[in-house]
Amino acid sequence: MDPFETIAEGARQESPLWAAALLPRRARQAVTVFSSLGEQRFAAGLESIYEGYLLHYGRPRLFAAPDHDIAILLGDYLYAHGLVRIAALGEVDVVTDLAELLSLCAQLQAEVRGGDGAAWAATVALLGRGDGRLTDARGELRDRRAEEPLLRLAEDAAGAEPVGRALALHASRVE
Repeated sequence: MDPFETIAEGARQESPLWAAALLPRRARQAVTVFSSLGEQRFAAGLESIYEGYLLHYGRPRLFAAPDHDIAILLGDYLYAHGLVRIAALGEVDVVTDLAELLSLCAQLQAEVRGGDGAAWAATVALLGRGDGRLTDARGELRDRRAEEPLLRLAEDAAGAEPVGRALALHASRVE
């Protein structure tokens, strides 16, 4: 099943509140942003987590929450649901990487700093590979505001063109 249909159907079944926030099929923008940089087996979980991120900090592709409070709650549900999907694959390190990503991005958003796109791209491109360089590169962004180490990792793993496309799509969705 298409990851976006999986997300929509799961939300519809989970709560009437989430079902009411779901955009009509023709109004949805089922465009992958970062999941195409990683392994297909993570796609549904990653798209769910990213949709939650967009509900918190940008323009979601599948949902239109009626107010800010519902947007935050729905975003939290999608974060959790995406992490559960990925945890079901049995790879604890992957869940840890995603938790680190969400923590770093929340810090960047709270400090009104850029770099979240680079963090998403590198994390997804290296997800499941056990690459310790990701921790150091995240530290460079967190402590020195340096995006370049993350961008290099993402481009080395997934290619410059796909990373550039993902970053452009991300920039168009995040406030």
